[in-house]
Amino acid sequence: MKAVYNNILNSISKGEKLLAVLIDPDKMAVEMVSGFIKKVNQSIATHIFVGGSTVDENETQELVVKIKVHTNLPIVLFPGDVTQITNQADALLFLSLISGTNPDYLISKHIKAVSKLRSSNLEVIPTGYVLIENGKQTSVEKVTKTKPLSRQNVQQIVDTAKAGELLGMQLVYLEAGSGALNPVPLEIISTVKQELSIPLIVGGGIRSKKQLEEAYNSGANLVVIGTAFEEDVSFFDELKK
Repeated sequence: MKAVYNNILNSISKGEKLLAVLIDPDKMAVEMVSGFIKKVNQSIATHIFVGGSTVDENETQELVVKIKVHTNLPIVLFPGDVTQITNQADALLFLSLISGTNPDYLISKHIKAVSKLRSSNLEVIPTGYVLIENGKQTSVEKVTKTKPLSRQNVQQIVDTAKAGELLGMQLVYLEAGSGALNPVPLEIISTVKQELSIPLIVGGGIRSKKQLEEAYNSGANLVVIGTAFEEDVSFFDELKK
């Protein structure tokens, strides 16, 4: 059953704008979850993503269990490693870092994940993950030992995203990285969107309602915001239902 993915497709067909709040288990204390999720529920957020580049084993499951107590929003894993997979979530972005050439993040990590997924009820959503330079080195670069694509080379980014779709990915995720100095350029979002027939996710560096709307208007179907909420929870006040 593909409830989460089908709901994304249905929402897009209705012209709805989707927003995922990204929660990093390494940065969210369990005792803070209740108050934080209350603000998420009062906002326009449609999904909760959980994951990070470096997370201790079992932290993700503990956090997901706690989140589920306080919300009915779908919880989607956005894992940096196999250790972050938990059956307590609703779905998993099965990320392939197609912007890099490190085989670990193109296929090797996925093979290791199969033993966990074989007996899991998680909805697995194949996702082409495209890292784009933002002005500083990100955790993703350090962990994966890959370089982001240059924001100046729009055609390479477009071709990479399209290659992901042709490989069978169900989503493409354009990522500037956690704490990005600059979000994904609007020109890149719009140009990539014109080439794709699958949903487009955009994340990294979005810190205002204006930037959020610009991403939507440029073609993003689902926007992911994490650091902005970590640094200033009052940002939720701008995004109330």
